[in-house]
Amino acid sequence: MTTPGPPSLESQRVFEQLRTEIVDGVRGPGSKLVERDLAVDLGVSRVPVRDALRRLGAEGLVVLRPRTWATVRTFSPKDVADLHEVRETMEERIFTLAARRHTPAGLAKLRAAVDDELGAARAGDAAVARRRAADFHEIATELAANDLLGEIARTLSSRMRWLLGQHDDLVTIAREHEALWAAVARRDVAAVSRLVAEHLGTSKRQYEARLAADQSA
Repeated sequence: MTTPGPPSLESQRVFEQLRTEIVDGVRGPGSKLVERDLAVDLGVSRVPVRDALRRLGAEGLVVLRPRTWATVRTFSPKDVADLHEVRETMEERIFTLAARRHTPAGLAKLRAAVDDELGAARAGDAAVARRRAADFHEIATELAANDLLGEIARTLSSRMRWLLGQHDDLVTIAREHEALWAAVARRDVAAVSRLVAEHLGTSKRQYEARLAADQSA
């Protein structure tokens, strides 16, 4: 059996654009994704579109349909509860390892994500704030320097980016990231554990508040 090669540049570009549009809410749950239409809109052949849709399906953001189309996944309450449980399992370990193992360069990269996130949140640029919030978590995984943990996190990255896109009080999220960064920087593992637990609680409350608002609209 041969190992699949890396995606083409066009396939990667289409994948990244569609993933960003789904995570940002530009393409909402249940939206139809038709190969032919996407190929025309993005100026590519149908092959990279098909490849991108397959990857998005494997990463849990779209549901593949028969023939040549897909739909943006609608996350059920059970799906979201499962994601929160996985976060609780992984993130305390990720951030405590990052506190023990970070390098000066990695710490600076993590700080840059926090600064960008906080600036965007204060400016009301929700899309950038949410993207940099997700980057913050992915950079922390890099700092943890555990290859297996990183591999597991990558398989969940698209769904986690979607989950992190459900926050509306973006300044609060950014400030909690800033506090986490400070604890990681001083290698204060006890503080990191406490702050991760508080941050996960904030994340859950923000998702529940958004869900309640959507249901009452």
